[in-house]
Amino acid sequence: MTGRPGPGGRYGENLFEPENPQEAERIDAAALVYDPFTTRRLHALDPGPGSRCLEVGAGTGTVVRWLLEEVGAGEVVALDRDTGALEALAGPRVRVISADLRDESLDLGSFDLIHARFVLMHLPERRQLVSRLARWLGPGGWLVLGDAVEVPSLLETSSAYRRTMDAMWQALKSSIGTDTSDVPAYPRLLREEGLQNVAGELFCPPLVAGGPLARFWSETWNRMRPALEETGQVDSAVIDAAVAYLASPQLAELGPGMAMAWGQRP
Repeated sequence: MTGRPGPGGRYGENLFEPENPQEAERIDAAALVYDPFTTRRLHALDPGPGSRCLEVGAGTGTVVRWLLEEVGAGEVVALDRDTGALEALAGPRVRVISADLRDESLDLGSFDLIHARFVLMHLPERRQLVSRLARWLGPGGWLVLGDAVEVPSLLETSSAYRRTMDAMWQALKSSIGTDTSDVPAYPRLLREEGLQNVAGELFCPPLVAGGPLARFWSETWNRMRPALEETGQVDSAVIDAAVAYLASPQLAELGPGMAMAWGQRP
């Protein structure tokens, strides 16, 4: 990262370049942890065979594949700004679209299921985008939002792990506008959009030394080193200690979780 683009910058261009050979591996490490939780919820909402689904921020396509194979979706629209990892999925039942969700000219039609995971938290226009996604629901359609929430320990605020995690959130906010503070309000936002059967839940996956989530955070922090140090909260030695801790048998943390909220168009 060179310089500070300021809030409203772009996730991929400013921090995690999609052409980096480790990016797909980093994304898939998180998917290993969060996909089972996500798909259990989507399965419970039962979009049904033949449904038309929109996957916002489709990444490497793990949820797209699940919608095809397990739900029997009639069509899945896979939307992402960077679709290099999705092109191989394109076919009669998968429409891959390279676009920015914030593009006001974007018109994708209506859907039976819309899912966005770890997307809106990175976009300062998130409130308007919730409204937009809700408008794209067909009658009976479900909107499912999932974003990160922090549950930090108040007993340990100066460890290398805590300082590095806090520096990461600060760097994300100052560079691209990431903000998780209103994620717990998602159920209320969905209700404000006129959706029914609104509910939510919180999933805090175990942070296990050397496990996929620990690998995700380790790779994330290593890739963000310049941005982390720019915050002034950490230096290279602190980051090294935090990364080593993620692989250590001494690891004992309740890492960031994911809050999911959903609602149905009448």
